[in-house]
Amino acid sequence: MGRFSILLSGHLTPTARLRAQLQNTPCIAADGGMRHAASLGIRPELWVGDFDSTPLELLHDFAEVPRLEFPAAKDQTDGELAINAALERGATELLLVGALGGQTDHTLAHLTLAVRLARSGTKVILTSGLEEAHPVIPGRLRPGLPPRTKFSLLPLSNLDGLTLRGAEWPLERVSVELGNSLTLSNVVREGLEVELVSGYGVLIAQV
Repeated sequence: MGRFSILLSGHLTPTARLRAQLQNTPCIAADGGMRHAASLGIRPELWVGDFDSTPLELLHDFAEVPRLEFPAAKDQTDGELAINAALERGATELLLVGALGGQTDHTLAHLTLAVRLARSGTKVILTSGLEEAHPVIPGRLRPGLPPRTKFSLLPLSNLDGLTLRGAEWPLERVSVELGNSLTLSNVVREGLEVELVSGYGVLIAQV
């Protein structure tokens, strides 16, 4: 089935880039993430969550969307459950909409989950519309960011053999320790490429 979109409950600004990314993608909403559906002009094919804090108005407006309900006392977030539902439907790429901002613990959970998914072979993009995040794992990443886009690469472990091409401040096979700020505040020149030998992190861009 290719790319699926998952609506999460973090911050969201509908932009032309985001709308283009959403085109022709099946969509699954995670509980409160359904509040973004109207502003994006989309109708999810499934609504996943415990619905214990979902406004009645939202339940009414999207009453026709099939629901997959879970108890409030569960071991996974609504977002992870929605992602699992997409993977079960054959998703090989995930666009996590509303994955950034909101509760810090949920944002960090989404970022680390995205790294885990990328390591298992699923391509993931996280977006708020104004910011976009891409997991960085061993191999090559071409995030498709426009020239002059500001970005940072945040190590989530020690990085070895890191190369940045197409950036204002390129790097060639460097090592970056966890917590080092070397890879913060860079700018895309054209055709940004990231290569990594070992470690993992996340690239965050202001799109």
